[in-house]
Amino acid sequence: MRQTAKKAIRWLAILIVLTGAGGGAYYYRYGRPPLVKVGTAVLAPVSEFVYGSGTVEPLQWAKVVPAQRRRLVHVCHCEGSVVKRGQVLGQQDDAEETGQLKELEARHQQLIRDLDRADKDDRPKAELEQRRTAIEESSSRISVQKSRIETLVLRAPMDGMVLRRDGEVGEIVGPTDVLFWVGTASPLQVVAEINEEDIMHVTTGQTGLLTNEAFANQAMRATVSQITPKGDPTKKSFRVYLRLPSDTPLRIGMNVEVNIIFRENPSAVVVPNEAILGGAVQVVRDGEVKRVPVSTGVRGSRATEVTGGISPGTMLLVPARKELADGARVRIENPPKPEPAATRAADDSSVKPREADGTASRDGDKDSQIDQSIASALSAHMESIVNDARREASRQ
Repeated sequence: MRQTAKKAIRWLAILIVLTGAGGGAYYYRYGRPPLVKVGTAVLAPVSEFVYGSGTVEPLQWAKVVPAQRRRLVHVCHCEGSVVKRGQVLGQQDDAEETGQLKELEARHQQLIRDLDRADKDDRPKAELEQRRTAIEESSSRISVQKSRIETLVLRAPMDGMVLRRDGEVGEIVGPTDVLFWVGTASPLQVVAEINEEDIMHVTTGQTGLLTNEAFANQAMRATVSQITPKGDPTKKSFRVYLRLPSDTPLRIGMNVEVNIIFRENPSAVVVPNEAILGGAVQVVRDGEVKRVPVSTGVRGSRATEVTGGISPGTMLLVPARKELADGARVRIENPPKPEPAATRAADDSSVKPREADGTASRDGDKDSQIDQSIASALSAHMESIVNDARREASRQ
């Protein structure tokens, strides 16, 4: 009888232990708060831009284009040379025009001799007047022909430098061919095209940030100096001129991307883009989730400016979890280290706040500790097992 009672007590103890272990395992598997990742709101400078593309040009320059279609017989090798206004840069073939000029001059001389002979012969006054008129007409034709020949001479339109030369001797060129670019080597400007939807944000004096593949790691700036009053209805854009500083590394003819800053905030509160869900963020305080509505401003590639009940250092769910309601308890997978109140990190094209520093996850160690606790509890009372599991969860 006594042995039967001992067996019953032993089986009852085993049953209690197994039940307690099962309850602890169930709590460990299903009763613990979910594991979440967090980030922090930080201070960062943000800017709003108007984007455009443009080319680098001299402030003053002009093209040299032939007025007639003729063969080139002379072209100066003067790229990079300083020239004066009117200096000859090239010459088109004028053999035909020169031959016609000689004929006109010969006829003109003959008309003069005929007038002198008629005057000596006392010809009628009307005939003399007619001959004088013919001489004047001949003189006008000669002037026109000389002007036509002059148009075949390509001259510098201004004082400056020959920035570029195109065309070689023997080529046939015409009014559609630009043979020379003459202008001042400095100052330089960027001529950019801005979409008509954005032009209302652009005013003179604003700063433009420039990018070019040749200077990928160099910050370049320019200042808006002029906006063309009339836009291009075909391109749906306006032309904007930006003055470059004297020490710019850019060269004439280079293509640049332009971002004109029209609003700046040196200390905006920004949060990761993934933290925003439905016009709100989920703040984590004391292990609980609370939804806080925010208004968004500048949106960058990684972070967004927000205003509302968020301050620098506020801990947020990143990414936001739609299934977590207000008041839900959570466990943090990557508790952030303390950061300075002001964090400055932004690139030229978007808001880039410094990401919260994260510590390495120790969940594997924690899980093994819990497993050991449950394993050792197999020989203890069910209540102590559950209490130990609760205490472990509260410490997390």
